[in-house]
Amino acid sequence: MSSLDERIMRAVEKVGPAVVNISTIRMVQDYVFHVHPVAGMGSGIIVDPEGYVASNNHVVAGSQRVDVTTVDGRKLAGKVIGADPTSDVALLKVDSAGLPTAELGDSDKLKVGQVVIAIGNPFGFALGGGPTVTMGLVSALKRQIQAQDRVLEDLIQTDAAINPGNSGGPLVDLEGRVIGVNTAMIPLAQGIGFAIPINEVKTRLEDLAKYGRVIRPWVGVVGLDLTREMAAYYGLPVSKGVVVARIVHYSPAFEAGLRERDILLRLDDTELTAVGDLQKALKAKKPGETIELVILRDGRRGTASVRLGETPET
Repeated sequence: MSSLDERIMRAVEKVGPAVVNISTIRMVQDYVFHVHPVAGMGSGIIVDPEGYVASNNHVVAGSQRVDVTTVDGRKLAGKVIGADPTSDVALLKVDSAGLPTAELGDSDKLKVGQVVIAIGNPFGFALGGGPTVTMGLVSALKRQIQAQDRVLEDLIQTDAAINPGNSGGPLVDLEGRVIGVNTAMIPLAQGIGFAIPINEVKTRLEDLAKYGRVIRPWVGVVGLDLTREMAAYYGLPVSKGVVVARIVHYSPAFEAGLRERDILLRLDDTELTAVGDLQKALKAKKPGETIELVILRDGRRGTASVRLGETPET
């Protein structure tokens, strides 16, 4: 038996007891207005011994009933504490203490080519013998995919086999640390699955536990990437930045005096070369904080102080 085999088995033994099966019931109305129960399933990760379980929003969204089944066969009623469609993260609670928990790693340290293990319940526990284990590599980082009505960003791409029932289960390194939460696979494609980085999940779980929802900072601008072609056409002195295409009335940006066609060059100490830089910089902020923007307006540089608001609920 190789050392790699032994490391994989130790990792699975370490995290396996913290992987649960999640079964749901949704009430769906058909075209003649009859209501029918529809069953769904997915996976989850016990992240706190007091019964807190992390999973995907799409696993539990719209459910009237959620049951959580542990590896040792205990079936527990689950309550959704909060769920975030934007990041596809959900936090559940079961009424049980002393549960085995998974160790959460650091996804910022991931490298392309690193060996990872996906664990989940693609067919619930119908197959018997506990969760299903697959192995692969980190194929890419910071991937972006379209998922139904929203875009999921900064995902881990892996070729470890991920099936629909794996959603909400852990992606694990060879030390048995959770470095991602499996969220999606591309139908009809082989070896293409995605996971939410665990550092992103940790942040979302903190908000869900505290507020029941994710708190995001809001500026109130719609931005476009400034390209060299745009800069040349308008004779601008800069070729990179974020062009303010629209400002929401009475938003923080509106109150701070920003205007359409302003070009955002810097947010505090972060240079803004594209909209992605602005989004990433804002992720590290909280509503109520004040940011300093360096802007270009009519060929002149200036600054604007913006007190961040909270993203309006949709």
